[in-house]
Amino acid sequence: MGGVVPTTAKPKSSPAQGDFSIALIALTFLFFAWGFITCLNDILIPHLKSIFALNYTQSMLIQFCFFAAYFLMSLPSGAVIEKIGYQKGICAGLVVAASGCLLFYPSAGLRSYPLFLTGFFVLACGITLLQVAANPYVAILGTPQTAASRLTLTQAFNALGTAVAPYLGSIFILGVAVKPASDISGMAPAELALYRAAEAGSVQVPYLWMAAVLCAMAAVFSLVRLPEVEPGTSDPETGKEEYDPGSAWGYRHLKLGALGIFLYVGAEVAIGSFLVNYLGQPYVKALPEASAARYVSFYWGGAMVGRFIGSALQRLVNPARLLACNALVTATLTAVTMLTTGSMAMWAILLIGLFNSIMFPTIFSLAIAGLGRHTGKGSGIICMAIVGGAIIPLLQGGLADVVGLHHAFILPLMCYLYIAYYGLAGHKPRLSAPR
Repeated sequence: MGGVVPTTAKPKSSPAQGDFSIALIALTFLFFAWGFITCLNDILIPHLKSIFALNYTQSMLIQFCFFAAYFLMSLPSGAVIEKIGYQKGICAGLVVAASGCLLFYPSAGLRSYPLFLTGFFVLACGITLLQVAANPYVAILGTPQTAASRLTLTQAFNALGTAVAPYLGSIFILGVAVKPASDISGMAPAELALYRAAEAGSVQVPYLWMAAVLCAMAAVFSLVRLPEVEPGTSDPETGKEEYDPGSAWGYRHLKLGALGIFLYVGAEVAIGSFLVNYLGQPYVKALPEASAARYVSFYWGGAMVGRFIGSALQRLVNPARLLACNALVTATLTAVTMLTTGSMAMWAILLIGLFNSIMFPTIFSLAIAGLGRHTGKGSGIICMAIVGGAIIPLLQGGLADVVGLHHAFILPLMCYLYIAYYGLAGHKPRLSAPR
């Protein structure tokens, strides 16, 4: 690697420790907000499935459009972050996400599924920019050795948002029962108008509130002083300096980590997206949609609890080994839910959330370790891989239409096995480009 000199991590300024605390507190609220918004997709999927009479594959177009934005916008977002910085990037992401929320108002009023999908895409573009900016910023805002623990802790509040969202969504969105076409055709005009208004309002009002909150957060982040830091190129496990290959694509552990994120997000989203329908199956618990949606909170709530526990454990246990252990447990639980019925199948799949908990922040921090000046671009590459949330659920939806929902969970099981490999061996930093 002639002519390339390794760099060291150092702050652009020398903020006091209190400044780091203020930044982390502000970012914690940010992680909560986008977790809440993202998880509401799991509530809107069965709602829109009923309204528009969609099959499983068509309903998964919601997640496809949402997570396709990560694939299309992550690398441009990385370039934006390198140009305008983390703080302005966060503000821009909040404004774009608020714009996406506002699109849900006309979508519901016009009962237009394509317009709903457009709203999901714009909303996801904003969250993509937030992910590209906030995740690496938290990881480098302190010592490399505690990066995984620090990111896991902030992600715990992201999981708190995902735990609260299904419960509130079941009240405010699924609380309006969707009537079958035969009942709608027999309604009087006045009765039909009232029903349509209630149906639209169940989506419009919550997303108007979220748009307002996101705009308020953008105003706050434009005023809060966040410390400026530069990432280093040292391996957090060995402390040794890594050489710079000249491009983020030259790091093998980054590329394998991006694949890990692709499969992890795909598995997590696929399971969450199908939970309401899965718990409503006669061979599981035969729950109505509103009741099943409340149980989804156990799935995401488990992720929240697991991240608080995992943040502490990662200061005592090697994060990569903990990742491999959790992945093997989730693979086992997925197999159990496929092979059983009733309460056993239900609680096995809900328990997966607890062990999913540390996967995203741990894979992320391991994948960007030692990237130095390429950290922004590396973050973009990893966030681009979040498109797994679009591909895997769509594939599982197609599989469910063919073999049934019960056995379609073989797809997430295979994803978890790869993540176990990444924790055991694939995460080890080394350059894939020739020296």
